[in-house]
Amino acid sequence: MEKIVEALKAGKIIVHNTDTCLGMAVDILNEEVITLLYKVKRMSKDKPVSISCSDIEMASRYGLFSEKALELAEKCLPGALTLIVPRTKNLPEWINPGLDSIGIRIPNDEFSLKMVCDFGNPVTTTSCNVSGEQVCLSDSQVRGVFGKYVDSGELIVAFDGDTHPKISTIIKVVGDSIEIIRQGEVRLDV
Repeated sequence: MEKIVEALKAGKIIVHNTDTCLGMAVDILNEEVITLLYKVKRMSKDKPVSISCSDIEMASRYGLFSEKALELAEKCLPGALTLIVPRTKNLPEWINPGLDSIGIRIPNDEFSLKMVCDFGNPVTTTSCNVSGEQVCLSDSQVRGVFGKYVDSGELIVAFDGDTHPKISTIIKVVGDSIEIIRQGEVRLDV
């Protein structure tokens, strides 16, 4: 973990297991590595990324949680839920420029939580793939898609019982207004 934290601080992209799929994490406070992440994923600059936080306290520095958002967070997080909430001024302008909201996750995964805790700041939480293509399901696929790859041990993808990686549920919450953007692992009827 010490090497991973050093790599994040040095502006590197980390490929790691999450509670849903293989993810790509970078320091959200480093504009250069955010630009690199978009380039590596071949992702349109207008496609937003979410951030991964260690707890609600950290998340509240970057997103405004209404009572309804806090209620959902307390019920479902950590877990496979992305809450889209209004952004605060603490969120760097280069994260999702032009948007007034941010997707926030608190993963139900020991490694991911420890990484964010030890790093001390949020990281991006985006799937490990070229934008619009299938999520990488193994370390060999990561090497095949992205070329250079530092092997840090076996990468394991959580499957949904079929052959598809798990996906997070995405819910936008503004005040008391709730909109389900994508139904995933966390089943909510709102």
